[in-house]
Amino acid sequence: MLTEKVHIAVPTAFFEDESLNIQGTISHIRDLYKQGVKSVLVSGTTGEQHSLNLQEKIEIINGLELEEELISNMEIIFGVASTRQKEAEELAEKIRHTKISGIMLGYPPYVIPTQEEAFVYTKRIMNLSNKPTILYNNPKRTGFDLSEKSIIQLSKIDLVVGIKDAGNKEKVERIKNGMNRNDFYFYAGGEVDLEEKVLHGYGRLSSIAGNISPIEISQWFQKMLMKQKVSEQESKKIENIMEQVYQGNAIVNLKKIINHKGISLGICRSPIGNILD
Repeated sequence: MLTEKVHIAVPTAFFEDESLNIQGTISHIRDLYKQGVKSVLVSGTTGEQHSLNLQEKIEIINGLELEEELISNMEIIFGVASTRQKEAEELAEKIRHTKISGIMLGYPPYVIPTQEEAFVYTKRIMNLSNKPTILYNNPKRTGFDLSEKSIIQLSKIDLVVGIKDAGNKEKVERIKNGMNRNDFYFYAGGEVDLEEKVLHGYGRLSSIAGNISPIEISQWFQKMLMKQKVSEQESKKIENIMEQVYQGNAIVNLKKIINHKGISLGICRSPIGNILD
């Protein structure tokens, strides 16, 4: 079971020639761990997942497995998705034999499977990984929207622990009313409109801004969940963090801030980051 209410969706580090920098990625995770972060999502969100090929993802897993302290003491979630199901299956099988805590299962971009095809895809990959699974529904990026019926059906499987970005408030309400589980979690993807999402029933966070301010973001989110008042000083601090991250391209901004801190995350894979040229 995945117990942490907040995980940080970490960017993938690349060298200047856009090749994979595994140690840069791990250095950033190690720094978050030292700051008290208990859970990270690797190769998941931040828009970089589909730029990584299967071999690169396997190399990242191999690198994580060498980090005994991190993999034993953190809840490490790994993003699994591919345009081709066979590649996602191979990745899931690799993860099965590791100490990785769980997977975030994304849907293939562009090809737009039917709901039935997506259901089979999900079950196949989950069975191969045998890990707690967060479904990742991101129609804006993939063109595919997991239906209420599919989510309710999949929630009957014990390995499914929740969903990231289920949809609008009406959809979330209907999903909640249609399932018989109290231990199914709704994850907000990033901090934009977070207060509104919490009001609609989202109780967990896949954080982007936590890459640069993990403690502040976590405390802010906890206060929201507990319906505690956020002071004016805290609000200003959060406003400043949000501006740093979300004004422009979030992933480009994060890498710039983290690189400046002395941890080498490098560049993004073009066309992301083209504007800096």
